[in-house]
Amino acid sequence: MNANSSSVGQLLLQGPVCIGWKQDLEGAVYHLANCFLLLGFMGGSGVYGCFYLFGFLGTGSLCYVLWGWFDACGLDIVLWSFLLATACLLQLAHLVYRLHEDALPEEFDLLYRTLCLPLQVPLQAYKQIVHCCEEQVLTLATEQTYAVEGETPINRLSLLLSGRVRVSQDGQFLHYIFPYQFMDSPEWESLRPSEEGVFQVTLTAETACSYISWPRKSLYLLLAKERYISRLFSALLGYDISEKLYGLNDKLFAKFGLRFDIRLPSLYHVLGPAAPDPGLESTEEEDVHEAAGSPPRATPTDVLQTPPCSPLPAATHPPAPASRARMSRPDSGVLASRTPLQSCSQAMSMGQAPLAPVHTPEL
Repeated sequence: MNANSSSVGQLLLQGPVCIGWKQDLEGAVYHLANCFLLLGFMGGSGVYGCFYLFGFLGTGSLCYVLWGWFDACGLDIVLWSFLLATACLLQLAHLVYRLHEDALPEEFDLLYRTLCLPLQVPLQAYKQIVHCCEEQVLTLATEQTYAVEGETPINRLSLLLSGRVRVSQDGQFLHYIFPYQFMDSPEWESLRPSEEGVFQVTLTAETACSYISWPRKSLYLLLAKERYISRLFSALLGYDISEKLYGLNDKLFAKFGLRFDIRLPSLYHVLGPAAPDPGLESTEEEDVHEAAGSPPRATPTDVLQTPPCSPLPAATHPPAPASRARMSRPDSGVLASRTPLQSCSQAMSMGQAPLAPVHTPEL
């Protein structure tokens, strides 16, 4: 052991054992190989960094093979350089295979860059979402129905990729669905995982459309397993529903010149025609008489002190009832005076849900 350490020390202290240095420099191929190696070791991380690294290392190793074969004339130099070049080429082939395997179809890649990339959704999470819909892009021909009111079951969630879909109820137009909007987000949110239901609207393709669809059970399993994806879908669906609601609100504003709040149950009477309610008419007439200056009602104490007053002439001749068109479109003040309970009871008496209007005004 001491002898080995002393021999190593002598080699380090005595300097090189070369008898004479070469006066001529190596050829240009040798220096080119070293330049490629220097550039290769300056590469970064990630997939494209690996492409940069192994690309330059492989090129430098090939230059070493040429230098060893033509200038150095050393078999060992050629063999080692060839092994290094082969290893770099295999690494490059593996990277190309991984990129080809992880590549998404054109429609899904565009969907990721449009909808998910602004939200900084990881690519692995997006691939799980795409895998849930089996990477299938479905199509609808012009005037082909996606769902029929009262018939089609709610068993999937779909996202429109291209085209335009018309939403109607009882033949009345409601709104449009444009690309990168969910086609059935209200129906999806209206049911629990254990409930079943059917569509309350009809969805018809106005142009040739393409969309992707997630089966209900498969998507529920994915959302229960991945918490991040569940929150992502919750945010996307909430935004989509709010956009549809505000679109209906703007539609009413354009029709009547008044901006109604579509979250109020009383808005149902604006959206659909209602039969005249005798009780409601009498209530409105009393409000009109009170506004015209009719005396206030007397309390029991006043009745004992003052004689009863004769009815006003206006009371004997009530005004003519408003037309049917006017009654089907009450003023915003009348809508505000109704309580939600009155609105709901009137809607139920007509056999229609207060929050699911059947007839809507056309623009």
